[in-house]
Amino acid sequence: MTGPATTPSAATAPGPTAAPVTLLIADDDEVTRSGLRTLLTAQPGITVIGEAADGVEAVERARDLRPDVVLMDVRMPRRNGIEATRQLLAESAAPPKVVVITTFENDGYVTAALSAGASGFVLKRRPVREIAEAVRVVAAGEAVLFPAALRRMVAARPLGSAEALPKAALTGREEEVLRSMATGLSNPEIAESLTVSLETVKTHVGNVLTKLGAQNRTHAVVIAYESGLVVPGFAG
Repeated sequence: MTGPATTPSAATAPGPTAAPVTLLIADDDEVTRSGLRTLLTAQPGITVIGEAADGVEAVERARDLRPDVVLMDVRMPRRNGIEATRQLLAESAAPPKVVVITTFENDGYVTAALSAGASGFVLKRRPVREIAEAVRVVAAGEAVLFPAALRRMVAARPLGSAEALPKAALTGREEEVLRSMATGLSNPEIAESLTVSLETVKTHVGNVLTKLGAQNRTHAVVIAYESGLVVPGFAG
């Protein structure tokens, strides 16, 4: 995603010869779940391999089917999407990527899900092509961020990670990379912006995640906002 836009960047979408992204849809509403399956199955590069009606089933189905991505509703019975995400990422050395799908962008649960390890979030009301693109982008190792919405959520529901950044001893260049990540730039876009190689950016991103103890780049961005490194109105 580039800048404060509300759609993920197409730069990281797989090419026509790439293997399809396998997807598990977890939502307690049968109509929503069925609709998403029908619409996303028709999108290029995505194969829906299963559904789950609650968080417990989502974990079980993901364990059995091993999808690339789980499209995870937050408010579900038995186990909510936050706890399901946390369990999925904790129990496997190669867990699926998780994209939270929600009705409201200011839903306080979403920030907690990002902290639990989700790679991003999308809104149910967005066009299906944007939801499909979010799935493909996350499967490719990037994040789906909506910086304006993320700022609002972090401000309203801090996660208590504010001390992580000062203790991390990031280098100046690593802070630059983290700021770029916070605006939604992909690795290729950061490389172009900083005039460095893509491999150098990947190294910096890896160092940032390690030093912050972040689950993924999305969690690192949450920490950046909480710590004050990135402030409301920041645009890169």
